[in-house]
Amino acid sequence: MIRELRIATRRSRLALWQAEHVKARLGALHPAMNTTLVALSTRGDELLDASLATAGGKGLFVKELETALVEGRADIAVHSMKDVPADLPPGFALAAILEREDPRDALVSARYRNLAELPAAAVVGTSSLRRQAQIAARFPALEIRPLRGNVDTRVAKLDRGDYAAIVLAAAGLKRLGLGGRIQSYLSAEESLPAAGQAALGIECLAARSDLMKILAPLDDAHSSACVRAERQVNRSLGGSCTIPLGAFAEIAGGTGATIRLRALVASPDGKRVARAEGEGGMHEAEALGLRVAGLLRERGASEILAALVQ
Repeated sequence: MIRELRIATRRSRLALWQAEHVKARLGALHPAMNTTLVALSTRGDELLDASLATAGGKGLFVKELETALVEGRADIAVHSMKDVPADLPPGFALAAILEREDPRDALVSARYRNLAELPAAAVVGTSSLRRQAQIAARFPALEIRPLRGNVDTRVAKLDRGDYAAIVLAAAGLKRLGLGGRIQSYLSAEESLPAAGQAALGIECLAARSDLMKILAPLDDAHSSACVRAERQVNRSLGGSCTIPLGAFAEIAGGTGATIRLRALVASPDGKRVARAEGEGGMHEAEALGLRVAGLLRERGASEILAALVQ
């Protein structure tokens, strides 16, 4: 029995909420285990004025936490799955993916109830090329500007008038008690979520079979299968935050055994969009992701991606 467990986490209010949530779940399963948080600053948190797409990608949010695992300063790390690169470094493993929160994007604004109400040239803030591309495709008259910082910082920038509206993940707003700020939710048809959005993942060293055993009960089978399918699309297409890519899987039908996966790749200006979808069993989540990624290539994703690196 493990008596002491240290959880590596980022220092943001949302990251700390997520780590505390995992701590509480583990405490319920193992009351005798003493669990503490190891709060760390990551490169992604520090680069507030730089685009993640040009600074190194979302892996900047997890590298310092992984280093803490290697150096023995922490035992596990808690991540937002949308921030976890498609391929983990050698020697690391995802021990559990928890039940997913609301995966949708959400509009926050002091004046406007939805994107359609925004006047031409209104400034919309988002940190995501994926959101930027999908908003631009539907509302080309809007001006989309980068929006960095933690959730509270982004909302504060809206409140001081820097933006007419901002688009954030609904899950983060809800977890921080800011659900009341949401004016409207964007459906998957309007803004396909990022791979892993709203799901929490627990990472540890692959050699720690003792940790794998105690973390296994936290894994949610449905959420895990859906996220694995989404991440396979991302992995197959070389996905990172430099690519406007959405991938969203959900349980289809009433049996809970079938996954419906939708994905897209778009140019940043939204003028070119390739879409694909498919269904498959929970046991073949990664294979489904590969099939849908193949369909995306057939429908123009390869040409869109090639143009991004020119």
